[in-house]
Amino acid sequence: MHLLHLDLLGTPAWMWAVFLSLVLSLLALDLGILHKGSKEIGIGESLLLSAFYISVGVAFGGWVWYQLGQQPALEYLTGFVVEKSLAMDNIFIIATIFSFFAIPRQYQHRVLLYGILGVIVLRGIMIAGGAAIVENFHWVLYIFAGFLVITGIRMLFSSGHGSDLAGNAVVKFLRRHLPVSDRLHGDSFIVRETDIKTGRLRTFVTPLLLALIMVELADLVFAVDSIPAIFAITTDPFIVYTSNIFAILGLRALYFALAALVHRFAYLKYALAGVLIFVGSKIFVADMLGIAKIPPALSLGVTIMLLAAGILGSMWATRKEKPAEA
Repeated sequence: MHLLHLDLLGTPAWMWAVFLSLVLSLLALDLGILHKGSKEIGIGESLLLSAFYISVGVAFGGWVWYQLGQQPALEYLTGFVVEKSLAMDNIFIIATIFSFFAIPRQYQHRVLLYGILGVIVLRGIMIAGGAAIVENFHWVLYIFAGFLVITGIRMLFSSGHGSDLAGNAVVKFLRRHLPVSDRLHGDSFIVRETDIKTGRLRTFVTPLLLALIMVELADLVFAVDSIPAIFAITTDPFIVYTSNIFAILGLRALYFALAALVHRFAYLKYALAGVLIFVGSKIFVADMLGIAKIPPALSLGVTIMLLAAGILGSMWATRKEKPAEA
């Protein structure tokens, strides 16, 4: 029991244990009970699951408030909202990946679920490294902040969310160096089948595994934006990691609703750009005002306002458009 009270990255070990237990329980519930087999998730179920995961994430913020106080809780909630909004942008890329590899909806959840397991590990490694760098070289925060502002400005003037996977170097590399089956084999990532050229049994990877690899790489790319964003809000590793993971946990549930409503989010890109510019500029503004940081409550309020404006404006502008085909 003594080990649970040891300090681990600035937070008692028992709080890390509670967080990890909750995450593992949610994954076990999702994988072992709610979606044990491969099936298509409808928009209604997607929205209900998303509401559940968002409720759990917000409730965890309430628990952080009770255990650590108001400021860490507001920083957690701000990070949660920012990471959730950036994860929404990731959905556009994931939809492109599934479309390119022709992954049926009933198998997409399996890819997203295994993808989230990789995210938990990869983000943990990146956040731990980022925390160590910031602790020893505080000026790196200014580089993070400048990067966010530049990224936000570029997003404002970018043409869209799409990408040409047919010409993607990673896809070409994988297909050149891996034995890839020319068709799906249910929800299997690896299969044994007869090689047409040799007539012998051979191990092949399926397009489902290629989609999983690309989803993981897409998250790695998006982490380059999202991790500096949360470090610009707080440098507490516990707040950074928990807000990241709770925001991403509901991504696969939210995907099935947003993928069918992508056409309705015409102005979301501009809202996300505004969030990145605001979060990045906070550090410079705080220095100009001679204060330690912008109050967390103000940061949370501005972030929610920007996102609400983008989402509501998009819904109003596209209110007469028909839903996209699945």
